[in-house]
Amino acid sequence: MTLFSKTSGSLPGRDKPIETSETHTVNGRSLKGPFPDGMEEVVFGMGCFWGVERLFWQVPGVHMTAAGYAGGETPNPTYDETCTGRTGHTEVVRVIFDPDQVPFAKLLRIFWEEHDPTQGNRQGNDIGSQYRSAIFTTTEAQLEEAERSAEAFQRALKEKDKGRITTEIGPLDTFYYAEGYHQQYLDKNPGGYCGLKGTGVTCAIG
Repeated sequence: MTLFSKTSGSLPGRDKPIETSETHTVNGRSLKGPFPDGMEEVVFGMGCFWGVERLFWQVPGVHMTAAGYAGGETPNPTYDETCTGRTGHTEVVRVIFDPDQVPFAKLLRIFWEEHDPTQGNRQGNDIGSQYRSAIFTTTEAQLEEAERSAEAFQRALKEKDKGRITTEIGPLDTFYYAEGYHQQYLDKNPGGYCGLKGTGVTCAIG
């Protein structure tokens, strides 16, 4: 599902990408690739992207992470534009991973357990469509697996009297890199804000 209305009046954006970093500060790799053969890509939205990116760069088998925007209409949006709710984008993290080292199911389990996917256009005290939960896939197999995992986690939530999942799941259209200061923010600012908080429910996959 999507919680952004296309009739809400999207901002025009711009033709050229905004400036961002070139190198990942944690692993020293090129933020935009090229990436080794055999890598896969998925994009996760779990609220504020600072904590989400740190969560995934620590996972063995994840080759690269980057903060950005996806799921909306405005081309090449800025952070300030995204925060208006008029670009349609949610804050996301691009995850480039080696499926031989970390199965997609494990990434999905981390996704479901480390945030609350039932809150709609918010995550804790962070309120707005830019904080909505999302999984944007890059292969048909990923899409099918993501949808099955949502069904499995919904059953687990129901057993604990939790709410309905509002996560948007669909193919990735375009990932836009966020500004350089957002990239690996919690590596640069170890005491910075991280709003990640799960439901306490275990996802029985992966």
